[in-house]
Amino acid sequence: MDTQEQRLTAWQRIDLVSDKFEPFTFNQHDHDNLKFPNYKDKLTKAQEQTGLDEAIVVGKAWIDKYVVVLAVMDSHFMMGTLNTGLGQRLRFAMQEARLQQLPFILFTASGGARMQEGIYALLQMNSLLYEFEKLNAAEILTINILTDPTMGGTSASIAFKSDYVFGEAGATIGFVGRRVIEQAIREPLPSDFQKAHHLLTQGLIDDVIERNQLRRKLVQVLKLHDLGVNNGFKSKN
Repeated sequence: MDTQEQRLTAWQRIDLVSDKFEPFTFNQHDHDNLKFPNYKDKLTKAQEQTGLDEAIVVGKAWIDKYVVVLAVMDSHFMMGTLNTGLGQRLRFAMQEARLQQLPFILFTASGGARMQEGIYALLQMNSLLYEFEKLNAAEILTINILTDPTMGGTSASIAFKSDYVFGEAGATIGFVGRRVIEQAIREPLPSDFQKAHHLLTQGLIDDVIERNQLRRKLVQVLKLHDLGVNNGFKSKN
């Protein structure tokens, strides 16, 4: 579960956990405020390779009989890096969850903040944390599932801020890479360092879930909070 070949795209993960999904749509904006060399070319290549316009897909989802706002980051698009475009979409999804009084579920998959956008990417951390505070104040149920990898500015900001924080089995979750830490402390780290199971033993996440059990776990939590809404939709179960 921790190899790059086993990482899912956003749409693969959406298909894995939901019965029906209606994506929110956005107008394309130029976020190259720093005019970083070759950034537009990299964006175009990522868009062509993934079929996405940014490193996240957000929308309304039906999971069994439960209606939620679902946001799924995609590491195949420039390593799922946090940037202004991703931040815009994620904030909108969180606002919709609050306005529609729906549970908010986020799958993280990110290498950190996008270097090509510099401080503009880092500013997303605080603005997204602010939206999480609004969700909390509105008593909206929030669930984060940390997948491989969840690193850098994403782990340092939004990854651990939900009511429930689960790790997908085998996921690497941390701030800086293992090699950097070993060079800094000049000694080897345990083999399971920054793995989901290790974080569970340290009390940093609530549970580790095998991929084929993720949908069942989400339904279990939604049922626990009595948040069922049929809306006339029949699930695939």
